[in-house]
Amino acid sequence: MTTSKATPQHGIGSGFGADSTAAEVLDGVDLTGRLAVVTGGYSGLGLETTRALAAAGARVIVPARRPDAAREALAGIDRVEVEQMDLGDLDSVRDFAARFLASGRDVHIVIDSAGIMACPETRIGPGWEAQFATNHLGHFALVNRLWPALKAGKARVVSVSSAGHHNSPIRWDDPWFERGYDKWEAYGQSKTANVLFAIHLDALARDAGVRAFALHPGGILTPLQRHLSQEEMRERGWIDEKGEPVPDLGFKTPQQGAATQVWAATSSRLDGMGGVYCEDCDIAEPTPAEGPRTGVRDYARDPEQAARLWELSARLTGVDAFA
Repeated sequence: MTTSKATPQHGIGSGFGADSTAAEVLDGVDLTGRLAVVTGGYSGLGLETTRALAAAGARVIVPARRPDAAREALAGIDRVEVEQMDLGDLDSVRDFAARFLASGRDVHIVIDSAGIMACPETRIGPGWEAQFATNHLGHFALVNRLWPALKAGKARVVSVSSAGHHNSPIRWDDPWFERGYDKWEAYGQSKTANVLFAIHLDALARDAGVRAFALHPGGILTPLQRHLSQEEMRERGWIDEKGEPVPDLGFKTPQQGAATQVWAATSSRLDGMGGVYCEDCDIAEPTPAEGPRTGVRDYARDPEQAARLWELSARLTGVDAFA
């Protein structure tokens, strides 16, 4: 039973904005003695997140599907450890969590930054759609299996969603896209799941001192676009004929893109808060059904849908730290 109040989904005037970088957010912040787990922490926004947290004194664990590639990308960054883990393989997630818990260390920050976007139709495990399974279920299992260390460290859990959540609510009648696959709707569903996960995790965990946030990092061209051709990105208006980002779309640099997740993970302004969706280094505003692709949709912050998704996810993964 929870007694702490939910945090309002409204901005707090953080003093940072869309142009802020992760280094600026952490200027003057000392994370010495803190331990962070950053999935995807060796590529794109995850790499910049790892770099910024480590520079502020944190020890960062980077679970990686490709450990050798991770070690190469992270070479020269102090206080970083790479471990084997594949979010698309629940046995791999279980094994990583077991190894970590055996070390007896507490976790103070979890940033669920890894993900796949708009991939061709792919089935993993027992036939699960890959984006939902990797982006949501893998992280759901990871956080639940690490719960003893999170509770001990009174951690903040940061679920990296996207404005892509505007593409689709949870498709309760066909979550696996068995009646026709749309890669952008599938991505959108997985990103909505990232928000709902943070909302219900926060409701369950806040009385233990663990808080959770979801966020949109902004539009950034990173290896996340690996499944998109240059032609498709030109058709969507993201890049020009030379392959350069279109300036007036407001694309962020990776350093700017990492800022909101670093802010959500560390800002003292968020002490005592949680269960909200953030963007541009602040708590975002709600967006009506026909509103713009900024802020957060009502279906992505519905506590009843969040609880329903948690129940489904626990049943699918076979793990629930709160059962």
